[in-house]
Amino acid sequence: MGNKNITYLCKKKSRCPQYSSYLYRFQFYSNDHTPIHVHVVKGRSKAKFNIFPVELVDNKGFKPQELKLIESIIEENVEIIAQHWNMFFNNNK
Repeated sequence: MGNKNITYLCKKKSRCPQYSSYLYRFQFYSNDHTPIHVHVVKGRSKAKFNIFPVELVDNKGFKPQELKLIESIIEENVEIIAQHWNMFFNNNK
């Protein structure tokens, strides 16, 4: 099946991963595993957050203020992220 990804993009003003933007990509991969988590990418910076509860798992390159913004975006959209995670992984079994 390969390493497909599902991407949600975020506009700073909307702070919602379902919109297009140039700032952050919120994504997960077909070979991902539980617990439900999301990868965040901006340029060469990468982070991984679990979503229940929202907590930083790994960070490579994001500054603390960016991590706070990313965390707040995830918190505001936990249900959307979980819904898409479940739809994707339940359809690919």
